[in-house]
Amino acid sequence: MDAKSRNCLLQHKEALEKDIKTPYIMDHMVGDGVLTTLEEEEVRNEPTQQKRAALLIKMILKKDNYCYVSFYNALLLEGYKDLAAFLQDGIPVVSSSSDKDSVGGITTYVRTVLCEGGVPQRPVVFVTRKKLVNAIQQKLFKLNGEPGWVTIYGMAGCGKSVLAAEAVRDHSLLEGCFPSGVHWVSVGKQDKSGLLMKLQNLCARLDQDESFSQRLPLNIEEAKDRLRILMLRKYPRSLLILDDVWDPWVLKAFDNQCQILLTTRDKSVTDSVMGPKYVVPVESGLGKEKGLEILSLFVNVKKADLPEQAHSIIKECKGSPLVVSLIGALLRDFPNRWDYYLRQLQNKQFKRIRKSSSYDYEALDEAMSISVEMLREDIKDYYTDLSILQKDVKVPTKVLCILWDMETEEVEDILQEFVNKSLLFCDRNGKSFHYYLHDLQVDFLTEKNRSQLQDLHKKMITQFQRYHQLHTLSPDQEDCMYWYNFLAYHMASANMHKELCALMFSLDWIKAKTELVGPAHLIHEFMEYRHILDKKDCAVCENFQEFLSLNGHLLGRQPFPNIVQLGLCEPETSEVYQQAKLQAKQEVDNGMLYLEWINKKNIKNLSRLVVRPHTDAVYHACFSQDGQRIASCGADKTLQVFKAETGEKLLEIKAHEDEVLCCAFSADDTFIATCSVDKKVKIWNSMTGELVRSYDEHSEQVNCCHFTNKNHHLLLATGSSDFLLKLWDLNQKECRNTMFGHTNSVNHCRFSPDDKLLASCSADGTLKLWDVKSANEKKSINVKQFFLNSEDSQEDMEVIVKCCSWSADGARIMVAAKNKIFLFDIHTSGLLTEIHTGHHSTIQYCDFSPHNHLAVVALSQYCVELWNIDSCLKVADCRGHLSWVHGVMFSPDGSSFLTSSDDQTIRLWETKKVCKNYDIVLKQEVDVVFQENGVMVLAVDNIRHLQLINGKTGQIDYLTEAQVSCCCLSPHHQYIAFGDEEGAIEILELLNNRIFQSRIRHKKAVRHIQFTADGKTLISSSDDSAIQVWNWQSEEYVFLQAHQETVKNFRLLKNSRLLSWSFDGTVKVAGWNLVLKSGFADIWSFELPSPLHELRGHNGCVRCSAFSVDSTLLATGDDNGEVRIWNVSRGELLHLCAPITEEGATTTHGGWVTDLCFSPDSKMLVSAGGYLKWWNVVTGECSQTFYTNGTNLKKIHVSTDFKTFVTVDNLGILYILQILE
Repeated sequence: MDAKSRNCLLQHKEALEKDIKTPYIMDHMVGDGVLTTLEEEEVRNEPTQQKRAALLIKMILKKDNYCYVSFYNALLLEGYKDLAAFLQDGIPVVSSSSDKDSVGGITTYVRTVLCEGGVPQRPVVFVTRKKLVNAIQQKLFKLNGEPGWVTIYGMAGCGKSVLAAEAVRDHSLLEGCFPSGVHWVSVGKQDKSGLLMKLQNLCARLDQDESFSQRLPLNIEEAKDRLRILMLRKYPRSLLILDDVWDPWVLKAFDNQCQILLTTRDKSVTDSVMGPKYVVPVESGLGKEKGLEILSLFVNVKKADLPEQAHSIIKECKGSPLVVSLIGALLRDFPNRWDYYLRQLQNKQFKRIRKSSSYDYEALDEAMSISVEMLREDIKDYYTDLSILQKDVKVPTKVLCILWDMETEEVEDILQEFVNKSLLFCDRNGKSFHYYLHDLQVDFLTEKNRSQLQDLHKKMITQFQRYHQLHTLSPDQEDCMYWYNFLAYHMASANMHKELCALMFSLDWIKAKTELVGPAHLIHEFMEYRHILDKKDCAVCENFQEFLSLNGHLLGRQPFPNIVQLGLCEPETSEVYQQAKLQAKQEVDNGMLYLEWINKKNIKNLSRLVVRPHTDAVYHACFSQDGQRIASCGADKTLQVFKAETGEKLLEIKAHEDEVLCCAFSADDTFIATCSVDKKVKIWNSMTGELVRSYDEHSEQVNCCHFTNKNHHLLLATGSSDFLLKLWDLNQKECRNTMFGHTNSVNHCRFSPDDKLLASCSADGTLKLWDVKSANEKKSINVKQFFLNSEDSQEDMEVIVKCCSWSADGARIMVAAKNKIFLFDIHTSGLLTEIHTGHHSTIQYCDFSPHNHLAVVALSQYCVELWNIDSCLKVADCRGHLSWVHGVMFSPDGSSFLTSSDDQTIRLWETKKVCKNYDIVLKQEVDVVFQENGVMVLAVDNIRHLQLINGKTGQIDYLTEAQVSCCCLSPHHQYIAFGDEEGAIEILELLNNRIFQSRIRHKKAVRHIQFTADGKTLISSSDDSAIQVWNWQSEEYVFLQAHQETVKNFRLLKNSRLLSWSFDGTVKVAGWNLVLKSGFADIWSFELPSPLHELRGHNGCVRCSAFSVDSTLLATGDDNGEVRIWNVSRGELLHLCAPITEEGATTTHGGWVTDLCFSPDSKMLVSAGGYLKWWNVVTGECSQTFYTNGTNLKKIHVSTDFKTFVTVDNLGILYILQILE
């Protein structure tokens, strides 16, 4: 900075610090590129306004003249004219960078910006098209710093990409409009995995210092968020150039409030995005004069001196810039072949690739044929090798080095010849070169070399194996991503069956690939290449595909789970398990910890497919009428459409401005309707995602929508919290009918199978039937009356009728309210059936099977049930969801049904498979006795019966049908004790089934029960606040009245003492002595004048703690998922066990930490919470994680040798785990 400017700033420093507010000032300076976002953040972190201003001025004093000018301009723009006047005398003379180092009319500044942004250089022969360039620049200026889209569209080969690059090769445009730079992305035709690769590469380019994240995004939604943050914070006034965009859905990934210039062949691609849009059309061919100018530059001859053949060539190729360039490049090397090349074009002797397209195929095919034939003989075969490359895939130089077994420089020399003759394109991004073919060139090569393709692919694989047999792929290698994405493609194309199986059925490969790009691409490959596998391999393929499909929600998380441990949870017949077991045994020898789930054979996974299409709760999902697609919507405000068979995403639409509550397919599957909390109803084209209609007539949130079942006169019904139902004709812009009658929110509506009636359910406690033709109310059924007792008044009770579903014949209708299902006769309005689900939770949704008497019911307690409506019997429980289930729906043929949940997943279930698997599930109240050769588990099931489970054999003995509330086993497994809800306690002798009953009951339900070490005494606690000590053999009792409220739990101590704690807030130590004739109890309040240590650090509620065996260590766990290990004597924190702080990652325990246990040698610690984790106490690092199917584990039972572990999850699944040795 000039001395004059510096002195002026110092002179007025005090006045500036006192008055300016920095945030808006810094916005301008960041936009001008004189202040970084990190510096801006540093200023924002200062505690007061004056300190923020002082730090900003201190930073400016260390910068140059441009920063002084930017600060001065920012003061003026933000209304600090008086302060700006102080600085006016110090304004330095800043020489325009446009005057510095200008080469070819392009300044150093422009060259630097374009080079950093990856903008392609001008072609070797370049002819300006000023009119088009100016038109593009004018549209870019119109964006005026606001988010928007400028589209350059036209046919292939018309020079769109060159025009886009040339438009930004302008100093004033870059400096004035895009001071944060430009970023070029070659998009091309992509599937989801390809687009993710593009986004990952772009994020990596924009965040080279890894200031925002040290890992690549794992899915498109995460990549979109990352890109939005990067553009907002690091490149706030920059231009994103998307070259060669084919599909509208691709643009949604970049719809992040950015300024975007794009090239495309389809003018309508921007219809799917919001914001200002400007279009620049490009004619398909050059004018005659421009074409001649290009040829003259190639052959270095004045335009006037070109031969007549030049005019004919331009005419023959219709002025296509690509063809002219191809022919021109050939003529540069062979200037005497004008007649030959013209003849080749006129004779049209080359086979056309396709019969019809928007491309100028005739000229392109012929020009490419000529170009290839004119290559040097020694490099022709190398060009043939490129036939195996896929369209729009940029190949790193390293891949071709491996293919041709050459040094990098040799390969680049050969490829440069192809580039010079317009037979190949090069993307120079930083230090690495990536090469790609135009899709027409790929088609041309594929057709020409079809008979050689298999051998060419085989050559690629052979060379890969030769090179990489001594080297493992690592993410920092230039060619790594190419092999992970296309190795299986090359093997399948080479028909290398054995090698393909070895690759795809390898846990190492799956682990490495999913860590880099997530599981979606692998699942796609299993589907794509299944046809080349034989029966045996198909079964293995299904093993791996199922493994990925049902564990995808885990494989997409951070930190990445141990895939071998996940594999050990697969069925023992699965190839996944067998590989995992083999690998685990090898790693155990090196000190790794692995767990075998020894009772897993009793567990059946009933879900056929688990999909996680949303980033928040899924409120509704529905099948298309042909059963091929599923549409879903939820709290993330999106509509998703995916394949019902594979879960492959087809559409993703940002549908509403608030949560989307319901969606529905039309009868012919042409449309999808959505309705939202934003009060709007929208109609979408189900194939393209295009918005067809938007209705805004409801005054409150719209809860439901449903199309008529027949297509001859398509209507849509909607119900809202404004108490109204509305009928919409899609041919009209306004509502056809509004139906009044409900006195509270309308929750659900359904057309009858013949479309003559519309049923609606409401929070007013009624089901109403409406005549569709007249829109008049036909019947009203008061559902509330079925919940009233004789003394209840109708006004005082709230009954919300949640949903309804018609029988296939339209004669009956099923209605759900509270925890009951009602079946009504349509003609008489009479109640046919009433089913009480027996749960405290409410029914969220129900659906009638289209072909039989089954109904599927979703309950708020995470549960889904199948009921036989005719017999009123429950047929099956469907376990799997980890949170509320909002919706259920049968497929059109009834063979499957879907469920949608708050846990962000949609599960598909096979109806027959589920019906054959009605299991009784366990409650989480279990007791465990570990024996030398096994483990015995005593458990209460969901119908409050008692089960004794042999962990080794899986044998289950059903012991009693009492309403058991708690249970325990005696130490030597001779007796069991159990308490019930009435306060009674019984002991069962297992050998002869003899029962001993306690003569004295608790007054309330028994909650905890335990034998003493000798098995002679039984301790129990109850909701009545008393603790009972019972010598059940001598019938002697002592009641310890230690607490005023319910005893939360107790622990047995030595010398006939116990430690108890209660809801009254006290902890007590009680001792007892059972004397022959009388008993007494001594009770001490466990209160010290001051604690030994006060351990601070937990931010959440500390829910559990455990001492090590030698009492030197204490472990504590809290509700934030943190586990802390302390030194007891010093009260010192030794380890904070791996809290996850990375954005988007789950907490260490997926929720609360509920139980802890040290190993006997105090070197290991196991913790329970959302799942199980084992910790190395010495280092504080996690040794292993076991992901249970459910969550919310309450307790972990551990054997004395710390080798066997038992727990039950909230789905009622029992886990008996053993450390693998």
